[in-house]
Amino acid sequence: MEQNKTTIFLSIIIVLTFLFSGCTKTNNYEAYLFTYFTGNGQGEEAIRFAVSEDGYHYRALNNNQPVLSTTSISSTGGVRDPHILRGEDGKTFYMVATDLYVTDMGWRNYAMVLLKSDDLINWKSTVVNIPESFPDEFGDVWRVWAPQTIYDEETGKYMIYFSMKQGEKPDKIYYAYANNDFTALETVPKQLLYNPTNNACIDGDIIKKDGKFYLFHKSESGDPGIKLAISDELTTGYEYPNLDRIDKEKDNVEGSAVFKLNNTNEWILMYDVYGTGRYQFTKSTDLQNFTVIDEDISMNFLPRHGTVMPITNSELKRLIGKWGTFEDPLVETTSEQLRKQNVVINSEKGIIRFPVKKGVDFSGFDPLFTSFSGVTVKPLGKQDFSGGPVKYTISIEGVGEQSYSATVAEDHNPVLTGFYADPDILYSKKTGKYYLYPTTDGFYMWGGYYFKTFSSENLVDWKDEGVILNLREDVSWANQNAWAPCIIEKKINGDYKYFFYFCGKQKIGVAVADNPEGPFVDIGQPLINWKPKGITNGQEIDPDVFTDPETGKSYLYWGNGYMAGAELNDDMVSLKMETMKVMTPDETFREGVYVIYRNGTYYFMWSEDDTRSPNYKVRYATSDSPLGDLTIPENNIVIRRDDAKEILGTGHNSALQIPGKDEWVLVYHRFTYPKGKNMGYLAGFHREVCIDKLEFDEDGNIIEVKPTLEGISRSLE
Repeated sequence: MEQNKTTIFLSIIIVLTFLFSGCTKTNNYEAYLFTYFTGNGQGEEAIRFAVSEDGYHYRALNNNQPVLSTTSISSTGGVRDPHILRGEDGKTFYMVATDLYVTDMGWRNYAMVLLKSDDLINWKSTVVNIPESFPDEFGDVWRVWAPQTIYDEETGKYMIYFSMKQGEKPDKIYYAYANNDFTALETVPKQLLYNPTNNACIDGDIIKKDGKFYLFHKSESGDPGIKLAISDELTTGYEYPNLDRIDKEKDNVEGSAVFKLNNTNEWILMYDVYGTGRYQFTKSTDLQNFTVIDEDISMNFLPRHGTVMPITNSELKRLIGKWGTFEDPLVETTSEQLRKQNVVINSEKGIIRFPVKKGVDFSGFDPLFTSFSGVTVKPLGKQDFSGGPVKYTISIEGVGEQSYSATVAEDHNPVLTGFYADPDILYSKKTGKYYLYPTTDGFYMWGGYYFKTFSSENLVDWKDEGVILNLREDVSWANQNAWAPCIIEKKINGDYKYFFYFCGKQKIGVAVADNPEGPFVDIGQPLINWKPKGITNGQEIDPDVFTDPETGKSYLYWGNGYMAGAELNDDMVSLKMETMKVMTPDETFREGVYVIYRNGTYYFMWSEDDTRSPNYKVRYATSDSPLGDLTIPENNIVIRRDDAKEILGTGHNSALQIPGKDEWVLVYHRFTYPKGKNMGYLAGFHREVCIDKLEFDEDGNIIEVKPTLEGISRSLE
């Protein structure tokens, strides 16, 4: 009996110690911290933070700028691949990163950075140089990549694992133990993973689940992708269930990281699709079978190789209090009546602009604000905007508050929801509807692989008709870079046919359908995969198809860096090569030729500069025939940026005459508004399709189009 009392007493003491000790893990996780870097350029190899309250939607802190000084924590001026871990005591945090500045060093490096913090704000750091620390064993190492940390319950120490390369041997994953201060490695690195094919292995990520250790890593050679090895022990015995890729990508990937969704039995495996600059998220309950959930994910930044760690609400508020800003005050407007992508919250000007859909009642509009913990918005609920601006106040705990003057406007630009570019417009005589055929945008370095079309009866309200051509499924000769399509409706033997010219991997193809919505069938080979005689520069992209209303003959124009044109044969899928002509107008020509006919004049429009530049613009020339000599007017600007409105990157257009009227519209893309102005070159992959009026003066000159937020109204019907 006394023994039982003693046992009970000791149990109570242990429980109380566990509950009241400051050195226990908390499971009260309500948010997530994402640490990452952004690229290989100057200033991009640095540690950044983002936060999320649900594990799916992330917002960058500190305006997506570094939260730590790279020069003070690294030996090279760059850090990459950050991994963050909560310590066993629940209140100490460990972060490790690759010490590498690619701009100066290429892909050779020798060190990693170890960091330690007790508040996620202030970090102590140490550089660990492997050849210097272990000259006898690893003096010839010339690559030390992607370190990560895990607590070893057997030894009571923090184990750091990372890949190294010696000489010409493949990269291998090693492990070593950190000292108690987390400032050095106290053991000589040992090989952790033995790959049966002896492939190079990098970017290891270990997760413990149900007593087993799951080691995800990148297979650098062979069949590249994320592979999985499993062991009952942390430091040995890893075996592969199979050597198949566990990721769900066809492109090359790296930097896998797994984290558990709070209060669920679900795990997220994310990885860097580095070739196309995307990040893919997948979900699983068993860590072996994953489903892609990209449609559920949003980020206002473009990460490279990072990790996510669950955090508490108080830790979230602490991070926001340190790195929250009014430039991005971590609020969202969720009303379905809004064009959410284009809401303006401008702290510098103290304004909020709510672009709303058609028919919204201004006298009782509720933007439905939501905000991160520590951020408040007042007032909430319906407000009367019919008499003028409404005052809002946004407060960030630990930062301060700011007042805004908010207005509501019924904008029609952009005309499509989401990121699209290079729009081609068609009026179909068969259906009596308008159709838009754009590049599907939002892919890093324009890596998209499918085309959609959108239909409208009035040029204002557009319906998504879905994917009409998928390079990966429908085209044998290209699987990416689905760019800049164009289309034409032709009546052949009494039936309407639709010829869709498109780009794939810098070649031009053509697909055919019986309806403007498809389905489209590729002819099986590229139409243009060669350069015209005498041309040595540029790319074979950006087709435009035009039927001369005077003769009924059809022509194809194309080129980047040069402009070429040729008559199409009657089959519309081959060229009359003897008619081909290089027609480059002048040095301003970059790409995106588009031809229209009005009152006996042929107008040739083109885009100048780079689509990633805010100065991207449209110019024009005229001719008296489809392949004739070009005359360039003195003032030949069709459309360009408007700095006062912050509308930038206006280019790559098409144009359309309203049937039966001498009224025209210009269809073009711009940087996403309002965020594009601060996105740098990434704005060139985040573009929006807009429509404004196109007008001519009495002499037939194009009057420069002023880009608008309002767009066109139903008055053009």
